[in-house]
Amino acid sequence: MVSASLRPESEIFADPGLVPGKLTLDNYVRGWTGTEISFGTYLLNSIVVSVLVVIGNTLSCSLAAYAFARLRFRFRGVAFAMMLATLMLPPHVTLIPQYIVFNRLGWVNTFLPVAAPHFFAVSAFFVFLMVQFIRGIPAELDEAARIDGANHLRLFWSVIFPLLRPALVTTVIFSFIWTYNDFFTQLIYLNDAGLFTVPLGLRSFLDATGESAWGAMLAMSTLALLPMLVVFVVFQRMIVQGIATTGLRG
Repeated sequence: MVSASLRPESEIFADPGLVPGKLTLDNYVRGWTGTEISFGTYLLNSIVVSVLVVIGNTLSCSLAAYAFARLRFRFRGVAFAMMLATLMLPPHVTLIPQYIVFNRLGWVNTFLPVAAPHFFAVSAFFVFLMVQFIRGIPAELDEAARIDGANHLRLFWSVIFPLLRPALVTTVIFSFIWTYNDFFTQLIYLNDAGLFTVPLGLRSFLDATGESAWGAMLAMSTLALLPMLVVFVVFQRMIVQGIATTGLRG
C-alpha cells in the first residue's frame, strides 16, 4: 500500500513490485484535497468520535463494573448474565430498532448515534474486562475507605478507579481503534459529507460507475493508519498488561 501510494497511478497495477520505479507525492496531494471535503476534516471527525467513545466507555463501563463486582443487589447474577448474553448478539440484529429510535430522536446524520450510547455502558466486553480486574482488588481497601467515611462514589473514584489503570488503558486503546476503524455504523447514521469519518472518506475515492482514484485512496489509507500505529506502539506494554491481569484475576 505504501509503495503504491508513492508511484504514479498509471503504474499501480502495471508494475505491482514493491519498489516503485518513479517516486511521486502527487497521490498525497490529490488525496488530501481531491474530494469535496478535505481529508483533514475526515481525520478530525474520526478523532472526535473516537475520543467521545473512549470517554463514554471509560466512565460508564467502569461504573457498571464496580456495581457488578462490589455491590450486593437483587438479581445481580441475572443482570450480569443478561449483559454477557448481549456479546452473542450480532449488531445487525439490533440495527433496525436502533435506527428507528435514533431517527425518532432526530439524531440521524449527527455524531450522537455513534457516540452517545457508549455513555450508558453498552459495551459488555469492557464491563466484563473491568469486573474481572476489580474482583482481584483486595476488599480490605474498601473496608478501610468505609471506616474513613467514604461512600460508594468516593470509594469508586478515590480507591478503585486509580487501581483500574491497566484495564482502563486496554479499554481506551481498543475503544479508539475499533471506533476509528468502524465503517458500518458510521455508514448507516452519517449522510452529510462534512460529517464523514476516515472509513467513509476513503470510500469516496472509489466509484463503481466511473474512474476510481486508487493512488489517492492508498495514500490517504497510509496516512489514516498513522494515528492507530502511534497509539498502539506507545501503549503496547499496557495493553498486554491489561489483558493478562484481567484474564488471570478471578
